Amino acid sequence: MVEPKHPVRTVDRSFEIIEIVQELDGAGVSEISERVDIGKSSVHNHLNTLVNREYLSKEGDEYHIGISFLGLGAYARNRTEIYDDARQEIDKLADETGELANLLIERNKMGVYLYQTEGENAVELDTYEGKQVGLHCTGLGKAILAFRPREEVENILDTRGMEPLTEQTITDRERFFDELDEIRSHKYAFDREERLTGLCCVAAPITNANDRSVGAISVACPIHRISDERFYEELPDSVLGTANVIELKHNYS
Repeated sequence: MVEPKHPVRTVDRSFEIIEIVQELDGAGVSEISERVDIGKSSVHNHLNTLVNREYLSKEGDEYHIGISFLGLGAYARNRTEIYDDARQEIDKLADETGELANLLIERNKMGVYLYQTEGENAVELDTYEGKQVGLHCTGLGKAILAFRPREEVENILDTRGMEPLTEQTITDRERFFDELDEIRSHKYAFDREERLTGLCCVAAPITNANDRSVGAISVACPIHRISDERFYEELPDSVLGTANVIELKHNYS
């Protein structure tokens, strides 16, 4: 993210408040005031303006993200080239595997879910299109980082950290880079309960003509109902095949 030379402080505050409301899944004036370190009257002014524009909604004493963001989010997603290239193939992957299939991109050193679709046996998770997650703790994120320069990955880890979300989250940096080397060698990644306990996934990067990742796809499922053969052989074949088709579309169509 490029820092503006002359940021407009009022606009910056409004977006800071929006991000806090999203992060907390709803927040009141006092809570927001403490987080942004400005007075309640100033917070009220920002909130009232955002409610009037329907970027926030008020439910009792709490403020929530408003419906106006829905149209903007869909518009932004549809303008992302990889979404158009990948959507139909991810639908097919979900149908073929019966599981939850995902598309993730990197923005501002975080992973952003761009698309999800469910097969007939898919498990419902806390993820949704637009949700941000750390890149270090998902198969999708690791697949993306494996095809970025080490200096860039170091910068992402310095900025975002390596928060341990479960007992399986990799938090040792050298061990993490060893895993990225392994991912790069066979072009798929595993998530073994690293973000959510009980969940595993197989992911593969989508790379451009310069072998730089522009996104990643995955299949996710509960670890208790998947055999080693399916996890380590069948799903990697399915995910790699889908990634290959998306790459051909993205790079040569």
